[in-house]
Amino acid sequence: MRVAGVWFVVILASVRAVGGEVYEEPPISERDRQHWAFQSVRTDFPAGTTIDRLALERLREATGGKIPDLAPPAGPRTLLRRLHFTLIGLPPSLEEVEAFTGSPEEIESVIDDLLARPQYGERWGQHWLDVARFAETDGFEHDKVRPEAWRYRDWVIDALNRDLPYDEFLSHQIAGDEISLGDPVARLGTGFIFAGPDMPDINLAEERRHVVLNETTSTVGAAFLGLSIGCAQCHDHRSDPVSQADFYRLRAFFDNVKMPPKNKSLPHFFEESKPSNRGSSVLRIRGDFRRVGPQVEPEVLRIANLSEPDADGGSPARAATGRRSDLANWLTDPRHPLVTRVIVNRIWQHHFGTGLVNTPNDFGLLGDRPSHPDLLDFLAADLVENGWSLKRLHKKILLSRTWRQASREMPGDRVWRERLGIDPDGRLLSRRMRLRLSGEEIRDAMLFATGELNLEAGGPGFRPPLPHEVTVTLLKNQWEVSPDPSDHTRRSIYLFARRNLRYPLFEVFDRPDGNESCGRRHTSTTAPQSLLLLNSAFSGARARQLANRLEGEITPGERVRRGFLLTLSREPSGFEASHSQRFLGEASLDEFALALFNLNEFVYLD
Repeated sequence: MRVAGVWFVVILASVRAVGGEVYEEPPISERDRQHWAFQSVRTDFPAGTTIDRLALERLREATGGKIPDLAPPAGPRTLLRRLHFTLIGLPPSLEEVEAFTGSPEEIESVIDDLLARPQYGERWGQHWLDVARFAETDGFEHDKVRPEAWRYRDWVIDALNRDLPYDEFLSHQIAGDEISLGDPVARLGTGFIFAGPDMPDINLAEERRHVVLNETTSTVGAAFLGLSIGCAQCHDHRSDPVSQADFYRLRAFFDNVKMPPKNKSLPHFFEESKPSNRGSSVLRIRGDFRRVGPQVEPEVLRIANLSEPDADGGSPARAATGRRSDLANWLTDPRHPLVTRVIVNRIWQHHFGTGLVNTPNDFGLLGDRPSHPDLLDFLAADLVENGWSLKRLHKKILLSRTWRQASREMPGDRVWRERLGIDPDGRLLSRRMRLRLSGEEIRDAMLFATGELNLEAGGPGFRPPLPHEVTVTLLKNQWEVSPDPSDHTRRSIYLFARRNLRYPLFEVFDRPDGNESCGRRHTSTTAPQSLLLLNSAFSGARARQLANRLEGEITPGERVRRGFLLTLSREPSGFEASHSQRFLGEASLDEFALALFNLNEFVYLD
């Protein structure tokens, strides 16, 4: 723990367990400490260092100068649509499209405006909820509803909209109740601890507690440290320097939890048992809750220890209170080698589709190495230097030439073929990669285009109607449709999140199930995606609504123009306009609207 600004950690040696079994903790070697992720974050960047400078230096170095510069910027309409979906998960309005010219001053003004909108927290809140494995049910066989779980979701959205500094955002999810004593809102952040799955009907209370705390500890490792420490609950990690003792020492910070009785769901915030049961913190041999190993005390991971061994070479002194606020203080220490790198990598990933480290939940030996190590450290250091503000980090990235690059060949780009050949997956940042929208963004964009989107915020998740082929498979009362039809068109982040039943549109477009932390969603291309967009009742209803909106235009040409603006945020080309008008001569306006929703360009972001 912390003494005079220095962090200490106790190292176990060979210890005989209560039941006679022996556990011997492996030491941390110098080779272990040489892994890039455990090295200190570089902070000595020369004055004038920028994202673009570091990206361009890496590009020229990696290609031997064959790609001498970044790609030209995308056009104004493309940039505007990209900005809106990136920051608020919605397309721009017709008025915003027609007014935007793409000047640097306008781009900065749009960024500031979008960051200030409440929809920003809703869009980026969903990214964090994936990491936090959030859902409103328990999971497993019965998948019972957690009536108050939505309060954590709303806390996340509000915290992001307020630009709560990331160190506080993290700390309140670990120990909001300790940090802000008596503040009922602050403690809602600790809903992170209990956001994962649970089996309330398990027969043995000790087994349930063991499983829940191990899952929480594993998620803390993945979400904040970018380490897959979960396997260390059963054995010393096979590749990373994380021992079983490391795992259970970290778990010990949460060991004084007050667990609910059998058949009661986990609460929506952390509650401590009284009196404290710290003395029961023990290593479990092979992860078996029945095999009691040596006693452990709350301690941080040795590999990320921020102190040096004492001068005598013995075990460092300890001054542990064992409180979760101690853990939060360690995690948010500016010297921490992992935490800042992990969060800036997550932000970068959602702006570019791929992180600077392509395994956002695993910075260990089996994870990817950073494609741009200096750029990763530059952003990590910059985050701390500027008050841990995530909104400022967004703006810094979005104003860069690197982010504004085109995703297709532009006039004057003489090395486009080299960009495609040398950097096919865009890892060298030689161009912008196209991104597939998430299922939530697709649904919200359809409702936005039809004018139906209900922007009411907060509260319990709503349940829209499900397809008949789904409802016939459900248990009684498993999906009670919300009685107010206006709720059915609210934003997707407020759609009821059940672990064992994902909304069909979200499921086919790769939404995670909430059973474990998801740092990066899969992006698949499957036949069911096209079939659902073309044939589902939801798509058909939205097409009819869009057709109704287009009927107000007098001529076929105006209907085509407005349809393109509402769905693609641009006007049609001459070829598209003529063929669309010909199509309208042979098909209904409903079918034209449905065709627009099924265009590749509607579900992909240039």
